[in-house]
Amino acid sequence: MSELAVNMKGIKKSFGGVHALKHVDLEVKKGSIHALVGENGAGKSTLMKVISGIHPKDDGEMYIHGKLVDFTSPKESQKGGVGIIHQELALSPDLTVAENIFLGDLGFGSPFISQKMLNQKAKEALNQLGFDISPTQKVRQLSVAYQQMVEIAKCLAKNVSVLILDEPTAVLSDREIDILFTKLEEFKKRGVSIIYISHRLEEIFRICDAITVIKDGETVTKLDPSTCSENDIICSMVGREFSGLFPRKTEPSDKVVLEIENLSTKNFLRNINMTVKKGEIVGLAGLVGSGRTEIVRCLFGVDKYETGTIKKNGMSLHIKHPADAVKLGIGMVPESRKEQGAILSRPIRDNITLSNLKATSKFGIISHANEVSISKRLKQSLQIKLGSIEHPISSLSGGNQQKVVIAKWLNTKCDVLVLDEPTRGVDVGAKAEIYRVIHNLTAAGYAIIVISSELPEIIGLCHRTYTMSEGLMTGELVDDDMTEENIMRLSIPKRLN
Repeated sequence: MSELAVNMKGIKKSFGGVHALKHVDLEVKKGSIHALVGENGAGKSTLMKVISGIHPKDDGEMYIHGKLVDFTSPKESQKGGVGIIHQELALSPDLTVAENIFLGDLGFGSPFISQKMLNQKAKEALNQLGFDISPTQKVRQLSVAYQQMVEIAKCLAKNVSVLILDEPTAVLSDREIDILFTKLEEFKKRGVSIIYISHRLEEIFRICDAITVIKDGETVTKLDPSTCSENDIICSMVGREFSGLFPRKTEPSDKVVLEIENLSTKNFLRNINMTVKKGEIVGLAGLVGSGRTEIVRCLFGVDKYETGTIKKNGMSLHIKHPADAVKLGIGMVPESRKEQGAILSRPIRDNITLSNLKATSKFGIISHANEVSISKRLKQSLQIKLGSIEHPISSLSGGNQQKVVIAKWLNTKCDVLVLDEPTRGVDVGAKAEIYRVIHNLTAAGYAIIVISSELPEIIGLCHRTYTMSEGLMTGELVDDDMTEENIMRLSIPKRLN
């Protein structure tokens, strides 16, 4: 036991009549990176919340560095050397980076706050990660990737000995992932034990020393990444043989549905040109901040563009507001479904039908029967797994939440669909289902744009890919030229080449 940083035996946790954790065992060696994998809803996040004191366990034993513990609050777990970084960031957007890192002890034990000392200590914590982030900057001004780095710095500033990372690379570019992994190796050498949750199996093989697979709230198996395969992990997670992620690509039409010509914004995008055909999936690849999302924000009327034209079916469009885009048949599934794509507290029925109230209304009054009919039809079409359409969307797994957000746009009768990081934070089984949905939409004639930081996703899903760097479109790749090496070569800023 003395060699173990974390030792959990027979952990159980229920919420009402739902058994989230039935019997979980987890052993994490000191100074190791230990992967915890499983489908959405398997119990990974619940187990981590037990370790970090967010949820008290119902039964079982938990040891941290050989000491029997029973944390009842996050503050207790932090004192015990445990830090957790959740997939959904927990930052105060209107406070500075430094204030967020040391929130709860801004005076370092003193009733007086020294901004100079606060900023200095925050800078030291940020320097450990190798990211140039100003401690005086407001968090809301940072990209999601940099906010993730602030979360990690916030955790490390508390001198944790057990660090839990839940999907830490979901919003990071490959270059930023490289920096993070280098730092994790350094922490490991200093004796920090890391529990790493990720749906990206290639990352697990790259940095993890051991793997624990859980399914339906129980430990299924322990695997050695040096001897097992991706298929071994997947079969353990889903309980069945797996036949590949990506559907076979179908041939798109020759008809150009969407055309962007010489699009430029005031301070960033420059002369963007791209086309999307009927039944085609076009990828937008690049590092975080390259301009991918900025293009589709202009397309959807969120941001204004200074020059250039957007055409649909040969006709110039005047899109000044998202409502204009919706009327013109353009839908957008945003990067952050929980903040921008769904209303978590509202029923699944509302989330599907709110995008097109005319379809559910009679004489200006919403028809509940129409809402139910539309919701059930789209639920069946997209194979959304749910208990009832009256349940809140927050009750669904990440993959099924994403399907509901897609269903919302199908309810608008759009024929151009933008998907920004469509499989962020979903397990491999749910990814395959979302890819099937996207494939079926192209077969139905949809023109689709996919933004993704996962290069295998871009290559496996898209017919063509445009690469972006610093607001410029740097290339167009098709067929055999669409490789990870070529995408990265065209995505890295020239000053870094």
